[in-house]
Amino acid sequence: MKNCDQFRELFEAYALGSLDAAERAALEAHLATGCQDCAKSVEEARWLVSQLAYLAPQAAPSDMLKGRLMQTVRTEAQAAKQSAPAKSAIPMWMWAGVAALILFSVYSGWQTEQLRRDIRSTNNRAAAILQQLQDLEAQLESARREAVILTDPASVKIVDPKNPGMEAVWHSKLGIVLTGQKVTAPAGNRVFQLWLIPRAPGAKPIPSLVIRPDAEGKIVLLVANPPDAMEATKALAITEEPEGGSQAPTTAPSWVGSTG
Repeated sequence: MKNCDQFRELFEAYALGSLDAAERAALEAHLATGCQDCAKSVEEARWLVSQLAYLAPQAAPSDMLKGRLMQTVRTEAQAAKQSAPAKSAIPMWMWAGVAALILFSVYSGWQTEQLRRDIRSTNNRAAAILQQLQDLEAQLESARREAVILTDPASVKIVDPKNPGMEAVWHSKLGIVLTGQKVTAPAGNRVFQLWLIPRAPGAKPIPSLVIRPDAEGKIVLLVANPPDAMEATKALAITEEPEGGSQAPTTAPSWVGSTG
């Protein structure tokens, strides 16, 4: 007469390989009698255990879990070597668990690397946006300074009667704004360069910034920090120079305006 009740609580533990030697021997002896109900229950338990791998969360298993699983595999393999050769050294459900463990580790590593790439990409985009904002702020500040220089009654307008297409406005504290309309651009890559002509006798012209007219011949050049004070400057001049400018004029001035 079969007594199956005493084994019903052991099927899942047997499928997991966690029974002690006495319990496992008793259950296997019972299965050897040909009990179909218990054999079916064991197969169902093994199927359930194998499915647990697919329901596990997508995270890397702990080192302790890896160690326990591999220890169980080694124990099963050692026991299989001592058992009948007809049986598999390691049950198929155990191989499924090992494969799932490896897949989890690989997938977790891929997720981590993907997250790092996303963070780097986000940081790069944030840096680019920040740079754009800083450039816009600088442009806005320049536009404000230009507007004050051009409209402040304290500013001094500097013109060249022979070349009315350009003029300069100098504010003693905010700098110089050089403007021009329908100005013919220098040939090639050459540029216009602004010079400060000192009042001191024999002093050499002091180089300042360079500019080229836009496609419509417009010039707007802000010199926020002139290289000399207005009181020490007799006149402003413009020459054509190589790209990047020169330390001393290489051509005759095409525009000269007295500061008064």
